[in-house]
Amino acid sequence: MRARYAVPLGITAVGAAGIGYAAGFEVRSFRIRRVTVPVLPAGMRPLRVLQISDVHMVGGQRKKRRWLQSLAGLRPDFVVNTGDNLSDKNAVPEVLDALGPLLEFPGAYVFGSNDYYAPKLRNPGRYLLERVRGEHGLNGKNDPAIGVERNPWEGMRDAFDAAGWVGLSNTRGRLKLSDGTEIALTGLDDPHIKRDRYARVAGGPEDGADLSLALVHAPYLRVLDAFTADGYPLILAGHTHGGQLCVPFYGALVTNCDLDTRRVKGLSTHTAGGHTSYLHVSAGCGTNRYTPVRFACPPEATLLTLTARD
Repeated sequence: MRARYAVPLGITAVGAAGIGYAAGFEVRSFRIRRVTVPVLPAGMRPLRVLQISDVHMVGGQRKKRRWLQSLAGLRPDFVVNTGDNLSDKNAVPEVLDALGPLLEFPGAYVFGSNDYYAPKLRNPGRYLLERVRGEHGLNGKNDPAIGVERNPWEGMRDAFDAAGWVGLSNTRGRLKLSDGTEIALTGLDDPHIKRDRYARVAGGPEDGADLSLALVHAPYLRVLDAFTADGYPLILAGHTHGGQLCVPFYGALVTNCDLDTRRVKGLSTHTAGGHTSYLHVSAGCGTNRYTPVRFACPPEATLLTLTARD
């Protein structure tokens, strides 16, 4: 009888230990990813770009707030925030406290679905079983987000704008750095809820800037194709959480969009329309408040060093 129950009990013990690790340690094991991307014109000095994404702030997350505050010590040339700052409708003050030191630097941002809408309690197992989502998004005058609580995102937007960060919801903008370097930016609202309107920003990089970048929260292929075909050298995105629950030595099982799992996080390339762009997808530093676990995918921010092309 003992042998009969030994294996199931062992599996249960291993599973419980894994959940304990994922929920108790790894989800708070914050990291800095460092990558180098050769996208600058010849002779231009390197630029240090700090990308933060998917903070998913919940009230009381003091360690996450302190870690985000500490990122100002990296002294980036500018900051890019690729959305999903909230996972609690009351957490806007805590997001602004966490990002306060970073608001002293030039920056730009796009929003994700969780900035606009509060998360809903759902079976975590569905995350691993669902195919591409996004069909519930805004579309024209229709708002299918019935029964979903809306977040007070406007206060967060106003604080970002007041600090001089450039909002890029289906629009273009520019950052001027202290040395006179001009960065042209093109951003889209979140494709995951169908708020992207590429026709409003189509046409490719602007003339007269030292560098042009593209920003979007969710890296759906239709968006990556459009940005790449238009000739943007680098696209920055988030949304995927790096897979969040990954298999060691294998990787992510899902991306929560139609991007392939091979490119779920980190630096890769994308080809469309005869052009190739670099793509960086942040694994983000938070989780939905109802699935507060990470496994083989620690939370992160990224310091990208942009260098001259070969």
